[in-house]
Amino acid sequence: MSDSARPCISGNLYINGQWTGTETSITNVSPSDTADVIGHFAQASLEHVSDAIAAANHAVGDWGRSPMETRYSVLMAIGNELIERSRELGELLAREEGKTHAEGIGEVYRSGQFFHYFAGEVHRQIDDRTDSVRPGIEVDTRREPVGVVAVISPWNFPMATAVWKIAPALAFGNSVVFKPANLVPASAWALTEIISRQSALPAGTFNLVMGSGSTVGDAIINSDKIHAVSFTGSLPVGREVAKATAANLVKCQLEMGSKNALIVAADADLDVAVNAAFVGAYSGTGQKCTASSRLIVDEAIHDQFVDKLVAKLRSTTVGHALAEGVDMGPVASRQQLDENLAWIEDGLSEGANLVFGGKPIQKSTEGYFMEPALFIDTTNDMRINRAELFAPIACVMKARDYEDALAMLNDTEFGLTAGIITQSLKTASDFKQRAVAGCVMVNLPTAGTDYHVPFGGRKNSSFGPREQGQYAREFYTTVKTSYVQA
Repeated sequence: MSDSARPCISGNLYINGQWTGTETSITNVSPSDTADVIGHFAQASLEHVSDAIAAANHAVGDWGRSPMETRYSVLMAIGNELIERSRELGELLAREEGKTHAEGIGEVYRSGQFFHYFAGEVHRQIDDRTDSVRPGIEVDTRREPVGVVAVISPWNFPMATAVWKIAPALAFGNSVVFKPANLVPASAWALTEIISRQSALPAGTFNLVMGSGSTVGDAIINSDKIHAVSFTGSLPVGREVAKATAANLVKCQLEMGSKNALIVAADADLDVAVNAAFVGAYSGTGQKCTASSRLIVDEAIHDQFVDKLVAKLRSTTVGHALAEGVDMGPVASRQQLDENLAWIEDGLSEGANLVFGGKPIQKSTEGYFMEPALFIDTTNDMRINRAELFAPIACVMKARDYEDALAMLNDTEFGLTAGIITQSLKTASDFKQRAVAGCVMVNLPTAGTDYHVPFGGRKNSSFGPREQGQYAREFYTTVKTSYVQA
């Protein structure tokens, strides 16, 4: 289907079980083809935000007390539809965000698996009972819904990141006010449309309010009628969320910046190393919080590694996200492209050696395409090795040995993911203990995590309880202790 033949969506807000139109809207276009209008999406006013929060507060009691099988069935139904429609919705996601169609399909499919996993968690909620230190008294502890959860999700994974917050929120009996990134409203609207058809969900249990962070997002995080805020985005905005929620003593969970590194040890299998570096640094056009933008390579194999990675980049096809044979789509927006090109200039001005790419690409459609870029001869004090670039740009640093490489890896304000390529069990074991990061990978890309285990980082990468897996209940529930005289 050509871009011009694809449907144009008119996306409204969803508040208290009703689709709600507004006086203002934004136009969403594809970064692969700016002539491709995906749709027009309503923008919430402060009154809409207030209405959504009020509806969520009204609904939370009914949903929180709903039968276990009801919650299980609702989450399974949502997951089933996402998986069944993963090709269709993956196309929509790729069309609006710019990742390849295969990556879009994978993200939607994984989103369905999130709902399935947390449907299972509904059945695994088992409370504890103990005897009191006082004779004749029983004590039980149980987890109850935290209440109204605000979900504020980023643009780089417009469905998966939102879902890994929404699914546990609903599984544990909470109501949700969902604010997606304004750059990618279509995926959020499509997810909401699926959720809206679950008749067992009381009106107000799930609400979609689209709009800018400075208005809609600010109103949400400053509300004293929200009980928890789960946010994924930049470190500066995360700090503002923390300040706002602290003022009202609202629980918050923050996933923020990163500057992940992959060590390539002297004994590394170079084919494994190049694949891990390529997938980690350039998949999703490098727009991942888990991307390995720092490649720390032992000097003994540095030149061989660089030659092989450059050869891999030369064979990489950049193009329209929905085109056959494309390895890397466009970046997500004009602003992102401009920022990426500015980072290229910044790296050059600092003395880094650009050995491949970094230029904009002209294609048959007007889009935000750029070559994947590789810098060498970089040092850890360069700005390109300190800031999160969120771009298809990787920087190679030469290390004297493993200890030097590990010191460089840990020399950052962030600590989300870290990786090493080595054939030594001793080195791998040491690295797992000493890498200061929330997720550690051995002989794997730094990008790529599972949904049934905890996800999160250290230092300025994360704040609050971990996301995903059984650890999610720490954020989405509150503990009640009951004493009973027998």
